[in-house]
Amino acid sequence: MVRALQLAARGLNGTAPNPRVGCVIVQGETVVGEGWHRQAGGPHAEVFALQAAGDKARGATAYVSLEPCCHQGRTPPCSDALLKAGIGRVVYAAQDPNPQVNGGGGQALRAAGMEVCSGLMAAESERLNAGFFMRMRRGRPLIRCKIAASIDGRTALADGRSQWITAEPARLDVQRLRAQSCVVLTGIGTVLADDPLLNVRGLADEAGRQPLRVVLDSGLRTPPDARLLSVSGEVLVIGAGSTEGKAALEARGARVELLAGADGRVDLAGVMQRLAALQINEVLVEAGPVLNGALLAAGLVDELIVYQAAHVLGSTARGMFELPPLQEMEKRPAFALLEARHVGADLRLRYRPLVAGERAD
Repeated sequence: MVRALQLAARGLNGTAPNPRVGCVIVQGETVVGEGWHRQAGGPHAEVFALQAAGDKARGATAYVSLEPCCHQGRTPPCSDALLKAGIGRVVYAAQDPNPQVNGGGGQALRAAGMEVCSGLMAAESERLNAGFFMRMRRGRPLIRCKIAASIDGRTALADGRSQWITAEPARLDVQRLRAQSCVVLTGIGTVLADDPLLNVRGLADEAGRQPLRVVLDSGLRTPPDARLLSVSGEVLVIGAGSTEGKAALEARGARVELLAGADGRVDLAGVMQRLAALQINEVLVEAGPVLNGALLAAGLVDELIVYQAAHVLGSTARGMFELPPLQEMEKRPAFALLEARHVGADLRLRYRPLVAGERAD
């Protein structure tokens, strides 16, 4: 199963909206076939492994990092392929939360007389597919906020200049984050201040597809000559009511949708539901303190990734989150540190927000 999960991770950048899945077929103690899901619409992991195993699949054990599918999608059910190949036993890690599967794959195999075991390294499988599980279970994507900051938690000078907080290795690591994400999302403030591209570049053949780039722009102030509209890839601008500027953005190839909340600004929860409807699993937020603060206050941050550079910008520089003043220490947003590692001269810190009453230790 460890090997199946390693294979699944090879699809990190290309399987969305599908989950990342790997499969290993073993005859006795000999591996006779391996495969992984490479891209949506293509064969699933089990099919590649069965092709590699050939006749040696008969009577063998298949280790799959996610429950085999049992429904007809863009490809036929993997449960049927396993049965047709004469697999004797299937061991899968996590149950597929997709309502079209959700235990049905295992049931179909058992009903046909196959021995089925489940739950082996289920947590690891869920971590690899955290965005897929989030969308299936909660109706929204996994949301990661990426922030580059100084030691004193500052993200830009007082005038908005922020290039560059971190060194080149950290910036390349961000490109990898973008490549594995379905969406790179920002706010109009960042577009006006930095004029970013928000696409994947500098990774050679690691990149795979380009993510959808989303701009939250209540007043549709995104300039038609913005750089993100000058390169290939889809751009979605989400406004809140006014249609002024819509035609100019559409003429530049952007898709424009309006989604207003009760306060007249873009409805953040509605945006995430809309992205889930577009089969988006993972959103990478690259924004300023206003949008970061709004997402955190709305409970729409699942991971915080901070690239901390070894310098100080001072008290007049801009912070990470714009939030209302705290009246009580007990009300402060708290995080659990999941990972810390060096990326070149900078430090990469990955956090998970704590729920009320949860302790970091």
